[in-house]
Amino acid sequence: MLINFQALGSATFTLLFRLPFLFISVYFLTCMDTAMKNFLPRFFSALTCLALVTLTAYAPHAAAQDYPNKPIRLVIPYPPGGGNDTLGRLVAQRLSVALGQQVYVDNKAGAGGNLGTELVAHAKPDGYTLTLGFVANMAMTPHLGKVNYDPVKDFAPISMVAQGYQILVVNPAFPAKTVPELVAMAKAKPGTLNYASGGNGSPLHLVAELFKLSAGVDIQHIPYKGSNPAAAAVLGGETQMVFGGVVSSLPFVKSGKLRALAVTSPKRIEAAPDVPTMVELGYKGVEASSWYGLFAPAGTPPAIVARLNKEMVAMGKSPEHRAQLDKQGQEAVYSTPEELAAYVKSESEKWSRVIKTAKIEAE
Repeated sequence: MLINFQALGSATFTLLFRLPFLFISVYFLTCMDTAMKNFLPRFFSALTCLALVTLTAYAPHAAAQDYPNKPIRLVIPYPPGGGNDTLGRLVAQRLSVALGQQVYVDNKAGAGGNLGTELVAHAKPDGYTLTLGFVANMAMTPHLGKVNYDPVKDFAPISMVAQGYQILVVNPAFPAKTVPELVAMAKAKPGTLNYASGGNGSPLHLVAELFKLSAGVDIQHIPYKGSNPAAAAVLGGETQMVFGGVVSSLPFVKSGKLRALAVTSPKRIEAAPDVPTMVELGYKGVEASSWYGLFAPAGTPPAIVARLNKEMVAMGKSPEHRAQLDKQGQEAVYSTPEELAAYVKSESEKWSRVIKTAKIEAE
């Protein structure tokens, strides 16, 4: 009987072609001694393990090549409407265009930003859950009390995003017109001057304490529930000074309702070129910024981190993006993942020293 191989198909032909070799293999197996029979199961077991290891190692690379193939969640650990939320929505919008996939904001406020930050720290490290980290929850609050995340170990840094600086302003009725005059007054009458802040352990509180440590002065802290009430207290004469945001404070400076003494930036800012920096006045180490960075959970595949970093660098270089942030009083910045990791570590160490030296405790 003739066999029509075309009718059987190539698969059947292949099987018939290989049958003689299968019978020969079985014959030799039956002829092998006991030692060889014991070797083969071990050999095939090792081969299987090698295949599994290869597939496991390849899987992240395959996922990275396909990234992103679904929407990405950007967790903002603060309520809607604030500076963190505004910046986060801008980043989400621009990343959506760059990645060709939706990046949506998910506000997870609570515990001073710790709740949302913790959520991302323990999320699946697949690149589909990110967070906009802020100096407070990434470098300050972890040293004020117990938090369920480690800002250095639990995150994969992607890139710096933005930063802004503080400006020391006083009520116009305050006698001192320069920082050296303020320091002289504080040293002449320790504990009689006061400053406002947005709350115990807030960035404005810690910046003021950093200045006090550098200048060696005793100035009393008066906390308020937020930076706006703190600024209002200085405007109204309830307190004498505050380290406020540059953008929110400058309109009052220009109208004569506040007097600017110094900024915490490394060099003078364009918006207030006549205001000196703390460093040039001789107060070493009094550099402080409200910075933001993009982070993923630790263990996120390097290829995905690299893809996100590429887009963030392009965003940071965009003239349109930089102009938009400038209007919000922030400077667009970018970095490598390694640079951001080193910066987080140095910032964490700096604010830890301030908190311990000043004996600051969480409310």
